[in-house]
Amino acid sequence: MRGPTTAWPGATLSRSRAAGLHNVDARVRRRRRRHGTSPRSGDGLHDSDGVGVFLGLDVGKTAHHGHGLTPARRSSTSPCPTASRNCEPCSTSWPRSSGPCSSWWTSRLDRRPALTVARDAGCKVAYLPGLAMRRIADLYPGEAKTDAKDAAVIADAARTMPHTLRSLELTDEITAELTVLAGFDQDLASEATRTSNRIRGLLTQFHPSLERVLGPRLDHQAVTWLLERHGSPAALRKAGRRRLVELVRPKAPRMAQRLIDEVFDALDEQTVVVPGTGTLDIVIPSLARSLAAVHEQRRALEAQIQTLLEAHPLAKVLTSMPGVAVRTAAVLLVTVGDGTSFPTAAHLASYAGLAPATKSSGTSIHGEHAPRGGNRQLKRAMFLSAFAALHDPASRTYYDKCRARGKTHTQALLRLARHRISVLFAMLRDGTFYEPRAPRLT
Repeated sequence: MRGPTTAWPGATLSRSRAAGLHNVDARVRRRRRRHGTSPRSGDGLHDSDGVGVFLGLDVGKTAHHGHGLTPARRSSTSPCPTASRNCEPCSTSWPRSSGPCSSWWTSRLDRRPALTVARDAGCKVAYLPGLAMRRIADLYPGEAKTDAKDAAVIADAARTMPHTLRSLELTDEITAELTVLAGFDQDLASEATRTSNRIRGLLTQFHPSLERVLGPRLDHQAVTWLLERHGSPAALRKAGRRRLVELVRPKAPRMAQRLIDEVFDALDEQTVVVPGTGTLDIVIPSLARSLAAVHEQRRALEAQIQTLLEAHPLAKVLTSMPGVAVRTAAVLLVTVGDGTSFPTAAHLASYAGLAPATKSSGTSIHGEHAPRGGNRQLKRAMFLSAFAALHDPASRTYYDKCRARGKTHTQALLRLARHRISVLFAMLRDGTFYEPRAPRLT
């Protein structure tokens, strides 16, 4: 959890508690000259002009550590205690201890009371990503890693490198609820994947032919319903074709007969009984019940997310795009919002980790490479939506063109996702629906 800086007018100043940081200013100036950036304050995403004290806040589970710095890199110790318990009275003591503050740079406080308190006190709030914070910390002397030192590093990073910060804006009630529900849905999806892989692993271990039939269909209610009642090959064979067809038919009227025929064909392919097969009658039904419960939770959650989306003004704009359904639209609203935080589509693509990064070193290394950073949640949503949009003629044409150039399936989907994120940015910027275009054949 990486933290804040705050500005209090009239704060009492004292010597810096972070001794040994005196060479950082020179390093930052040299780094900015090397990269062609201006040394003035506020040259990045945020404007730090007029800030009295930058408060670096390292957020912990039980306590927060704070460190205040003025623009002259002097420590401000009076309004900023070294550590504070993670509770509302203690979190609110920092911005309220010296009256209204002119700025408060913070990180990962978007779900904490301190964010709301800072906003009420007139403070600006920002977020310093954890990886960026660790890289910045390497510029400082010493190998120790403490919460107090991290708070000092965060405060000095906000003072000298505001371009490394990410803005944290107060979200509306719908977006806040969507954030919680979307996160819970992703947890359920991970749990469903884990349980499904466990079932497929057991079936592969004891009866590979049966896994080839049932494994790819574990998301279907009929298959989990079948495995809840007959989890082993012996139990399936003992139940008989007719009984199993009648059991599955309410869940899959059109697939019941075909599914059971394929199950018995798979059972006939293996005559060897692997030791330990009898335990499947205990383990497989339990896992199938857990998987069915997770799927039921996700369906109920999807209905709740859809209800919230219907009340959001941008929901229809997002869902008008091919490949964007309820869950993807929720993720886009949570991660991108209305898109006003990004100046151009290229900034949004870079934030999503879809913009290629240039790597050059002499004559040996030169070219564009896929970035490893970016918002993984947004990148995954754009990748899956690009895959789901292959039925759209324009998207399919672009995908086929990338494949014709020698790109792999994954590379073509990533390029399609990058192309679609520009369309998404334009839709959010103008508030317009998706307009399909006739693909140009070459």
